[in-house]
Amino acid sequence: MVPARRVSKSRKRLRRSHHALKPRNLVACPRCSSAKLPHRACEKCGYVNQKVAVKIATEE
Repeated sequence: MVPARRVSKSRKRLRRSHHALKPRNLVACPRCSSAKLPHRACEKCGYVNQKVAVKIATEE
């Protein structure tokens, strides 16, 4: 079976225009200044905010 009307390249690309990947928003950690995701614990030092800190297991 063949489609009744072929979708043009421009219409197809307009439909898919929002499918592109967006860059991740990284912020600097206030304690160690490494890049981290906002509202997440830092992977390097475990800092979340002034009241909360996550303990990170160090490999020795």
